[in-house]
Amino acid sequence: MDKPFQFKQFTINQDQCAMKIGTDAVLLGAWTSIENHPFSILDIGSGTGILSLMLAQRSDAQIIEAIEIDDNAFEQCVENFEQSPWNDRLFCYHASLEEFADEIDDTYDLIVCNPPFYSETYKTENHQRDLARFQDAMPFAHLLNSVVVLLSKNGIFSVIIPFSEETQFITLASNVKLFPKRITHVKGSTSSNIKRSLIEFSFSKTPLETSELIIETSRHQYTNDYIELTKDFYLKM
Repeated sequence: MDKPFQFKQFTINQDQCAMKIGTDAVLLGAWTSIENHPFSILDIGSGTGILSLMLAQRSDAQIIEAIEIDDNAFEQCVENFEQSPWNDRLFCYHASLEEFADEIDDTYDLIVCNPPFYSETYKTENHQRDLARFQDAMPFAHLLNSVVVLLSKNGIFSVIIPFSEETQFITLASNVKLFPKRITHVKGSTSSNIKRSLIEFSFSKTPLETSELIIETSRHQYTNDYIELTKDFYLKM
């Protein structure tokens, strides 16, 4: 039995979800810019609903919608939304990204996605977990094609991907006229390689801001930057 994950202002049940709460989602939820005061937010492939819940806590957005294709994850997301303090602002759709992009006429001021990856080598016997982790379920080009339909003209798209995929992802994005605005490279420790790229895109070309975030100095000794970023969420920060 997977225990509920307790954050400062909300709890996440994750026993039905193939993808458990991980650092990637928390990083993205805390790092994503809300400077343009989004009125509407879309969370693509919501899993437990963690990104939507973090953004509900951080922002005044009136509409926060999530889409999730997996049956169990969808039910779990709905449950987590319903028991949260912001249940009147949160809504989850049980749909694929294509269905959703075809049917919805609205656009969103902010779109966030922690997409499945491990595209190249790694498959397990657990199909549900593979679906959640794999790019097969949501190839990057297909994700970006839907984002351009759903993003408002001054909107922001925020994503976390493996650093190894960064160049390819930015190229695919520029093909659909989305340009990187801000990139943070994430390293587990000072001596480790860059593992993840947090990237924010918009339809306008602006000077690119880049930075680096190191998570730990040694095991469970978190850096000030990481504490500063996540302290509103993690109980022990």
